[in-house]
Amino acid sequence: MKRIYFMCLSVVLLAAAVIVQSSTAEASERYGKQKVVYHINYDGGPEDKLYRGAMQNIQNHINAVGEENIEVKIVLHGNGLGLLSQAKSNESLQGQILGLKGHNVSVHVCNNTLQGRNISYENDLFDVFQEDIVPSGVAELSHLQQMGYTYIKP
Repeated sequence: MKRIYFMCLSVVLLAAAVIVQSSTAEASERYGKQKVVYHINYDGGPEDKLYRGAMQNIQNHINAVGEENIEVKIVLHGNGLGLLSQAKSNESLQGQILGLKGHNVSVHVCNNTLQGRNISYENDLFDVFQEDIVPSGVAELSHLQQMGYTYIKP
């Protein structure tokens, strides 16, 4: 009896693996390789709903295309730095940010905004390092588009 149960379970798991692999292959064929820059320069709204939504859009994009088929950058400037400021005390945002970084998503923070608003990336923002700072968020967006990144504003 146990043997039949394990054989049935094995068949079900094998079928599920084939379906997942087929689905991933279909997405890969449909979407190909992608380079994308997400632009965030707005306030997160009540309870950071807009920031959480943007992070979910990015995760959905990665899920659809496949981590191995996509290169994602997020450029934050102006009010968009609120995402990383709010994440200092918001575990949900922290989890989303760290999850995306775990998928090789890089975050670029505008130095003009840091200086203009007297923001310390070390003290005021979540998980930001010197190498994440770019001279200008807007110029970075243009630079990345010239390098073939598709622009998306969630």
